[in-house]
Amino acid sequence: MKSPALHSPTIDAIPEYWYYHVDSLLRDIEPPSDVQSVSLAIGAPGHTAPEFIKEVIAAHDHLWHKYPPIEGSRDFREAVAAWLTQRYGLSGIDPDTNVMPVAGSREALFLTSVLAVPPSKSGARPAVLVPNPLFNVYDGAAIASGAECVYLPATRETGFLPDTDAIDRETLARTVLVYLCSPANPQAVIASQEYLQTWIALARRYSFVLAVDECYSEIYDREPAPGVLQAAHAMGAGWSNVLAFHSLSKRSNAPGLRSGFVAGDANLLAKLKHVRTFSCATVPLPLLAASAALWRDEQHVIENRARYRLKFNIAEELLGGNYGFYRPAGSFFLWLDVGDGEAVTKSLWRDTGVKVMPGGYLGREIPGRGNPGQQYVRIALVLDDEKAMREALSRVASGLASSLHNPAL
Repeated sequence: MKSPALHSPTIDAIPEYWYYHVDSLLRDIEPPSDVQSVSLAIGAPGHTAPEFIKEVIAAHDHLWHKYPPIEGSRDFREAVAAWLTQRYGLSGIDPDTNVMPVAGSREALFLTSVLAVPPSKSGARPAVLVPNPLFNVYDGAAIASGAECVYLPATRETGFLPDTDAIDRETLARTVLVYLCSPANPQAVIASQEYLQTWIALARRYSFVLAVDECYSEIYDREPAPGVLQAAHAMGAGWSNVLAFHSLSKRSNAPGLRSGFVAGDANLLAKLKHVRTFSCATVPLPLLAASAALWRDEQHVIENRARYRLKFNIAEELLGGNYGFYRPAGSFFLWLDVGDGEAVTKSLWRDTGVKVMPGGYLGREIPGRGNPGQQYVRIALVLDDEKAMREALSRVASGLASSLHNPAL
């Protein structure tokens, strides 16, 4: 007699996380032995975090023995409220009701589906809308919560952002949560304020939560990315239905802090606080003190952004005019059209020792439409040294030229 499964079948429906998928793809391929292999597959910043956070953490080491409260420290919330006010030209951000620290934005993005997904809506199965391609946490969270995940094409034809006009009213009527990302991962485009306002209007008309992942907001080329709270503020109707997610991982090169925040709708944040009371994913008080110091300092952010611009220049010099290259408006990714992302990922690793991400691992197969990421590779411009970045991208350029018959796609 076969034993019953000891876990929910919902867990098996969650797609494999891309990090493990790419390792499986390349496991049996040996890179060249005469070059240093490098990974441009993961969006892990190679720049170092500001030195001053060590002093701040040390100055607060007397707080390690305390359980950190779910709401964090008021100092952290005040620092974030001041940063939001300055960065987006806001008014009325209450550090006690409109801001919540979280253990990295990924944790909060996942738990938002627990917050937002009911058993049914409008007499039907609730829907969670996500861009396709996407950051894998979005559909993982939707599926884990029992919702139907509806994938919205975010392709070159749609400007690499979902087309709101293409969503039928029946789907919107049962939508409970929408995930967006701007600057976008993996496509490195920025949503305009008007685009965000269209989604805010839909969220309020159809009563769903709009969750906007803005963790790359401070890495941009020419113009700063508008924020969803900024868009809501310009509409003059408060923060209802809207949550913005931010992190110090990319802005301050401090993913090890596991520190971010959610800001927006006070009622939603109160409910999210309740959910997080049980999950207990909190940020220790010494790390909250360091986080507050990082949100109050802009100089390291300006310097960090300038370093990424240098790498954008290198990428444009070496790859511009080929593979559908466009200069990233925001984030630190290249989204290159290479025809077959998996095949090119394998050939680049075998021939050049550079690991990239097959775009199909960030996309989902849709019946009759295919996988919108299949023909792409994502390259993260994360190496700390500009010389090393040039050398790695030079290898990518030569590897693509030799493996593809028509590099000017």
